[in-house]
Parts: sequence; structure tokens; C-alpha cells
Amino acid sequence: MRDDIPEAIRRSANEPAKSSISVSLIAIGGFIAVAIALGAAFALWPKGETTPQPTVKIAPPVTSPSAIVSPSPTPAETTAASPDQVLGHFAYAEAPSNELASITADGSIQMRQAAAQSYRKMEADAAAAGVRLVPISGFRSVADQNELFFKVKEQRNQAVSKRAEVSAPPGHSEHHTGYAVDIGDGDRPDTNLSQSFEDTPAFAWLSANAAKYSFEISFTKGNPQGVSYEPWHWRFVGDRHSLETFYRAQHQKPGNP
Repeated sequence: MRDDIPEAIRRSANEPAKSSISVSLIAIGGFIAVAIALGAAFALWPKGETTPQPTVKIAPPVTSPSAIVSPSPTPAETTAASPDQVLGHFAYAEAPSNELASITADGSIQMRQAAAQSYRKMEADAAAAGVRLVPISGFRSVADQNELFFKVKEQRNQAVSKRAEVSAPPGHSEHHTGYAVDIGDGDRPDTNLSQSFEDTPAFAWLSANAAKYSFEISFTKGNPQGVSYEPWHWRFVGDRHSLETFYRAQHQKPGNP
């Protein structure tokens, strides 16, 4: 039956098949060429080397804020944070005169206004209880302390270190602040500025009641500051400024009379 188809038509019908076979042969030849090329490349690759991998950047681990260690302060920072001291005594600023008020009738003894008001109330309540509190010394200027420290040192022939055990150098006394007061017993003047003051009714009353008026004894027996025991020396700590004045310094280094 194939002979019934004219030659021209038979030729046209067979040509697509021939083309398909040619394309297949070309494709196979291409694959073979690629394979040969890959084989040659593999053969030429240096022995012992691996295919280079892309670089992956890894972020550093996140550190918890609590794990961060602050750098140690420099000597300059340490010095700036420490109070000025002389013979173990803190430096205190002198209270402005316009912040002072009298605690005696003649105005000779003064304290800062808040401290003065509290002291007068304390003295009146003690009197009502039959105890006579008498102020001996309140605010003292740096000039006053200068004479008290050096003149008495010379009179007693004391070394400055010995003098500092009982009196602060000028510029380093609690009395400069206007918050400190030396108290005596009006019925026992012989005990004024003496450790025997602890045996008086005035001291017993202060020990039991002074805290109600925000007063505290500055230098107890065996105090860590190394200052001699002064049962007559009390200080006011009844407001923010007075509290910070004494306790900020006290918790850094030894204190002052």
C-alpha cells in the first residue's frame, strides 16, 4: 500500500521523522559534551581542596545588661567622690548667716532655723519634766574653730593628732553646719563638756527623748570615727539636708567632732 502514495507525498511525510532523529542525536551529543567538560574540570581541581563555601556573618551574642561590668573609676573620679579630710575629719560648709536662728534669749548661740525650732521645743519639754537643758555652743564659724583648735592646742602643748581626737580642725567641725549643739545640765554645770555629763539627769532625759526631736548623739563610746566620747555633743538630723550632710559623709570614711 505504501506504493500507492505518490513519491512527493511520501518524501514530505518522512522528513519530520528524520528531523526528530537529528534533534535527538544533537541533544545526546550535547549531554555527552557537558559530561566530558565536567569530568575534565573535576580532574583539574586541586587535590585536598573543597568547594569554597559562602561566608556567613554571625551576630555576636546579646549580653544581658546585668552582666555588663562597669569600668573601675579612675583615680580622678575616686578622688572627686571622696570628701575632703584632715586627720580623719570631714570637711563641712559653713552655714549661711541668714539661715541661722537663736536658741538663747541673748542670741549668743544659734543654729539653723529648723534645728533651732526643734531644740527650743525639746528644751521646753525637758523643763516641763523638771530637767534643765542648757546650750553651751551651737553654730561656730570656721574662724572660731581656727582659734579653738590651734590656741587650745598650744596652751595644752598638744600634738595636732592628739588635739584632733577631741576637736576638729577648722573647716572640719559639725558646728560649722549649724546643726550641732553642745548641751549641759543647768543643775550640774560642773559636768559641762565633760564625760561625767553622762551621769546627769539632762543626759538621761536626752537619751530617752532626744530622738523625738530629731537629735542624736554624734560620738558614742568606742565610735568607729576614733573621736573621744562626747555625751554633750548632739546633732539635728530632722530634714533632708541635715541627714545628707552627716550620713553621706559618714558612710564613706571616718567622721568628725
